[in-house]
This record gives sequence, structure tokens and C-alpha cells, in this order.
Amino acid sequence: MSTAPAAKRRILIVDDDPILLQFIGEVLRHAGYDTVSASSGAQAIAQIEAREPDLALLDITMPGMSGLELARHLNELTTVPFMFLSAIGDTDSARQAAAYGAVGYVVKPVDAERLMAAFEAGLARADEIRQLRRTETNLNAALAAGRETSLAVGLLMGKFQTDRNTAFEVLRDHARSSRRKINEVADQLLAAEETLNSLHAGFAARLKAK
Repeated sequence: MSTAPAAKRRILIVDDDPILLQFIGEVLRHAGYDTVSASSGAQAIAQIEAREPDLALLDITMPGMSGLELARHLNELTTVPFMFLSAIGDTDSARQAAAYGAVGYVVKPVDAERLMAAFEAGLARADEIRQLRRTETNLNAALAAGRETSLAVGLLMGKFQTDRNTAFEVLRDHARSSRRKINEVADQLLAAEETLNSLHAGFAARLKAK
């Protein structure tokens, strides 16, 4: 049984120098990556809106929208990781790149060996960040579900004067029998309790007005 080949990592290269665009594209394609290119910030945004790349290489100095401005856009509106290309090799530029959230920094003129070393390190860092974001999202969802379940168990304990384990087991069994997640049942139970409390307040107000 044959398996489908793994999808190539998609890399966006942004630079106003067409010769450098072609060179970097050839180096990365030779290394097995899928590349797309843009000669301006506006073209880069259009490429990203069509399909987000796994990593973007941004020239810092470009006419119109600079690489730093494009990086700010990526930070605010996308999850695309990026690294910078720059003809300036001083520490201030590297520090500025880090402050913008870059996962790497390549100094021009670029040779294939140095480019690939910096690129692969940057891509590995981008993967780490992406995994951390995914883990954080999953953790937040689990914590939220845990809070809902805990509140629902407490509600059942009070309503039926039972212990925590029994309340949890009843809630879990009901979720299983209805083929739903326990946090979904807990959320529905909490919503129903909130509705009943609102209705109770409404009845109380009417009785008081009579």
C-alpha cells in the first residue's frame, strides 16, 4: 500500500531584488521546499491571503512598505512566522529583528550554505512556536472544559445532596449515554441553571409587585 508524499513546506520570499529572489528560490527549491515570491509588501500580503506559507523571508529595506512594516502586519493579522534579510550586519538590526518577533536573521550578500543554515534554524524555531501555540490553545480549552465540569458537579451536589464522586459519575454516564462530551453536558446544565435563576428572579419581582 503506497502512502501519499508529505506536502512540501511553503516558503514566501519577499525582496525587491529580482536576482536575489531567483537565487534564494533556487536554493530552497533544490533543498526540497516549495517557494513563492513577492517583490513588495503589497504582493506579499496578497500571496499570504491566498495561502499562508510555513515561513516568510522578508527583506528589511524595500520601497513602499518596509520589511519591518510587513512584519508588524503579519504579527497583528496572521500567524505566519518570519525571518529577515538585510544588507546591514550590525547588532542593532539583529536586535530590531528580534523585537519584531523574527525567528531568524540573514545578512546579505547571501551564499547558499549560510542561507540554508540560518533558514533551517529559523524554520525549526517557527515550528517550536507553532507547537507551543497549539499546546496553549489545547490547554486553555481543557482548562475551560474542566471549570465547566467542576461547576456542574458542584451544582448537582447541591441539588441532589450527594457527594462529588457520585455527581461526577452521573454527569459522565449521562454524557456517554447521549454520546456527547462531558463538558458539553456540563455547559448545558449550567446554562439551564442560569435560565432558571433568571425566571426565579422574574417570579419574585412579580410577587413583590402584587
